[in-house]
Amino acid sequence: MYSGTIVPLITPFDEDDTVDEQSTARLIDHVRTEVNGLMPALTSGEGWKLDERQWTDIVTYTVRHSGDLPVLVGIQLPDTATIIERARRAMDIGADAVVVTTPFGKGVTQDDIVEHYRAIRGATGAPIFLYNEEALSGNKIELDTLLRLCEMPGIVGIKESSGDASFTVKMAEAGTGVPVFEGWENLISAASGINGFIGPLANLEPALCNAILVDPSPERQAEVNATCEKYGVFKDDWYRWVKKELHARGIIATPAVHRELR
Repeated sequence: MYSGTIVPLITPFDEDDTVDEQSTARLIDHVRTEVNGLMPALTSGEGWKLDERQWTDIVTYTVRHSGDLPVLVGIQLPDTATIIERARRAMDIGADAVVVTTPFGKGVTQDDIVEHYRAIRGATGAPIFLYNEEALSGNKIELDTLLRLCEMPGIVGIKESSGDASFTVKMAEAGTGVPVFEGWENLISAASGINGFIGPLANLEPALCNAILVDPSPERQAEVNATCEKYGVFKDDWYRWVKKELHARGIIATPAVHRELR
């Protein structure tokens, strides 16, 4: 069962917008001893902007350099059919699981969400990490729906990014057996009962992420918040600022973001 800190890897680009394999390898080596999983191509990896080639490359490079760390692959596409196609490719490359949000759109119902995940699981057999968020998809998974989904075979984790710590606590206390991960740095200490954390700070300071999971005190939370403020993790374009710091440390070759976000 997954637990602890899982890092949603940034995607290192060259200036010509290709994914840099050597920078990816250095980033994985930078976090390797402090994390329990690698999560490429999610929002921190600008996953919603990656074209097919870029997505394939970052997934391939992550698997290639992962060592004994599990690779949980983000898929940020708007509909079930395209997600199924990409999930199959992720498993062929060597992913351990896929990380999938709900279908995009404000009109998506809770029943639509259940059928979405059921279809992905049935068509691919891939273990699934549920990603509960609203900023990208335009909708979110309600508590009763999450509980229903956790009864499905193959649900291996929840990235709970609702931004509501009380909601996260209810999910963590539900006793489903599916591990729950807080997705916001500023809410870790408030989300009691969680199994771990998945957030962009883990690209920079994974040891600090582990420390607050062990000691979720107000003092440790203040340290995490100050560190996030220092490195721009709380900004709307956090991935840009995380890359800037990783480049300054010599871990990635350039701080370039996807061309559509420059």
